[in-house]
Amino acid sequence: MPQTKKKVAVLMGGWSAEREVSLISGGAACKALQELGHEVLAIDVQRDPLGIVQTLTLQATGKPDVIFNALHGRVGEDGTIQGLLEFIGIPYTHSGVLTSAVAMDKPMMKIVASHAGVRCPHGIVVTREEIVQDSYPMKPPFVIKPTNEGSSVGVRLVTSEEDLQKIEEDGWIYGATVLIETFITGHELTVAVLGHGHEAKALAVTELRPKGHAFYDYTAKYSSGETDHLLPAPIPQDVYDEAMRLAILAYKAAGCHGAARADFRWDDDQKGTDGLYFLEINTQPGMTPLSLLPEQAQYAGISFNDLIQWMLDHPTCPA
Repeated sequence: MPQTKKKVAVLMGGWSAEREVSLISGGAACKALQELGHEVLAIDVQRDPLGIVQTLTLQATGKPDVIFNALHGRVGEDGTIQGLLEFIGIPYTHSGVLTSAVAMDKPMMKIVASHAGVRCPHGIVVTREEIVQDSYPMKPPFVIKPTNEGSSVGVRLVTSEEDLQKIEEDGWIYGATVLIETFITGHELTVAVLGHGHEAKALAVTELRPKGHAFYDYTAKYSSGETDHLLPAPIPQDVYDEAMRLAILAYKAAGCHGAARADFRWDDDQKGTDGLYFLEINTQPGMTPLSLLPEQAQYAGISFNDLIQWMLDHPTCPA
């Protein structure tokens, strides 16, 4: 049990493409917080900033001591809600405004990681029209990604002209510009990191092996039985250690706080660690039954409730 009972508001839901996942994460966080003895207020966030402010500041019992941010995707993870919480003046879990904005913007995060010495796949930013006009903006296979979505929402793998035609037929609803990256064949790896202040600790490396999917897409992430989680990853020790090191490096370069998760691809046809490439960092990892952060925490000897309590004990505090 925590030494001090706190009033905790859990933000969940929202209106991003990851709403349903957020509701599951938020529900799990609420249950753990209640079991830990905290006073919990669950808030399904609506597109109403004034309503959010009123809910958080006009409670009869007073403002919450801390916000547990279980939102995923745009608004909840890109610095928007963090800015509102800074304005209200309530501490909140996970990273602050600038880090959240940078990490959610994939092209910007690539720049930050590259400058820190973290290898990233070659990528370019183009408009939707340029994709249609220029069938092959780079040599396939390549990946088309929304510049600011999470959970692999909207990610498309292109190996042929037919793949591009299908994307055009399906339509594109993820913004006017897209990130196109060289597809790194091989293994999907992920590393969870916990940190506060100048400290950061990588928990483990998991290899993800989707079943019947070319990569770890949205369906593979959130459908039971669609992906094998190999923990610890059965990869050479030098690659394992390098993934842990680069995860911490990317975490610190972006200025992350609290819990985060770094994703990599590893091409085992390349020598040693040369085939290890950083993809992105997730500043608000999921807390669902299939989520990777709780799984790695459990592997490291940290129970789900203890993980929730740790995040509550290490919030970002408004300036």
